[in-house]
Amino acid sequence: MNLENKRVLVVGAGVSGQAVSEFLLRKKATVTLTDSRSKEQMGALAEQLASQGVTLYLGASPVVDQENYDLVVVSPGVPLTVSPVVQAREKGVPVIGELELSYHFTKSPIVAITGTNGKTTTTSLIGQMFRDAGYQTLVAGNIGLPLVSEVEKYTEKDVVVAEVSSFQLETTEQFRPRVAVILNITPDHLDRHGTMEEYSRAKARIFAHQQAGDWLVLNYDDPITRDFARKCQDRVIFFSRQHILGQGSFIQEGKIMVNGMRGNYEITAVANLKIPGGHNLENALAAAAVGYAMGLAPADIAQTLVSFMGVAHRLEYIATLNGVAYVNDSKGTNPDAAMKALEAYDVPIVLIAGGKNKGVSFNNFAQKIREKVRVLITVGIHGYQIEEAARQQGFTNIFPAEDYTQAVTLAYQQAKPGEVVLLSPACTSWDMFKNFEERGELFRQLVLELGKE
Repeated sequence: MNLENKRVLVVGAGVSGQAVSEFLLRKKATVTLTDSRSKEQMGALAEQLASQGVTLYLGASPVVDQENYDLVVVSPGVPLTVSPVVQAREKGVPVIGELELSYHFTKSPIVAITGTNGKTTTTSLIGQMFRDAGYQTLVAGNIGLPLVSEVEKYTEKDVVVAEVSSFQLETTEQFRPRVAVILNITPDHLDRHGTMEEYSRAKARIFAHQQAGDWLVLNYDDPITRDFARKCQDRVIFFSRQHILGQGSFIQEGKIMVNGMRGNYEITAVANLKIPGGHNLENALAAAAVGYAMGLAPADIAQTLVSFMGVAHRLEYIATLNGVAYVNDSKGTNPDAAMKALEAYDVPIVLIAGGKNKGVSFNNFAQKIREKVRVLITVGIHGYQIEEAARQQGFTNIFPAEDYTQAVTLAYQQAKPGEVVLLSPACTSWDMFKNFEERGELFRQLVLELGKE
């Protein structure tokens, strides 16, 4: 992709948009950036971008046609229904995202991971697995570091491990990972995609351009992901914690096994894993399948699986106060993720949940609350929806909180020794925070302050 002197419009001035703008400038493109925020709202960021040579079009939409622009790069957080993107497609101006742009400048084989839940943990685990095996490894993408900022530093001998979201995959055209992983698909982001069919279709773009020699790793226990195998049967590796597989990774007699053309290998005992919960066992199985597909030795796969401690904001242990364990699962931004967090514990739970709903139902989540939770503390703009769903299930031990300070205080007052206080919101953080990391950091801070009293 030759970008020199190309007129490129970047839509969205978030982390991805900023990284794309800087990358395009290095490639000697003429860069315009548009954002719905005004210059005053963007403040110092607007001044910084302008000083770098980016033309800013803020607070309104520019006219997009072939006379003005050669390419539009849209940030993943920006819906494809915004005016610049709609105009570009109507006028025949190519529209891609940062993931597609990065792909054109990537020399390394790519392992790409998507799914509704578990992406960050699995991406981090796989990245660590390749590093432990001696590879120079870039771990980037939806996990927080834009790929476009780093991919050119890595060679054909290295590995890129990328977490990719449905938003990023929507704007791919040629993106082709050596190994594509789809962990699971459950209702999420329906406020953006509209239907489960459209959401699943976006996820499936991760393997749309794969060819002979590439691999697709799928969850055999998830009916939606299992069905994808019909489209590319000759290069699928399944993983399952419920079935013994002819080819793939699975559990047999308490051990993680990998079976394939190179034989049947024992990796390690399930009991040796440090990350808790059945969902994390699935993540480990997916990682083992990737390692096998990429030719790693069983011992190298095992070394990482038994030493990996997890990631921040995903069932992250914070402290034990008065016999109560406090756990940060701020990354649980949808009901299915929060349900998996609840299933990870066999003791009574004081649950803090709520935030901004993404257009999904809380009914199944409420059933799991009735089964696993002793006290529910709701917070955030749609916390009341979780309360209503729980009450419909006959669960009434509920305490609404105005903010996180009150929520943590209530949890501290209600929890009993031997129980777990779990932040697993089942919602995004966007009603009160910039992102789930900020929410999790505040929870950690509030818990640690309790320990000083």
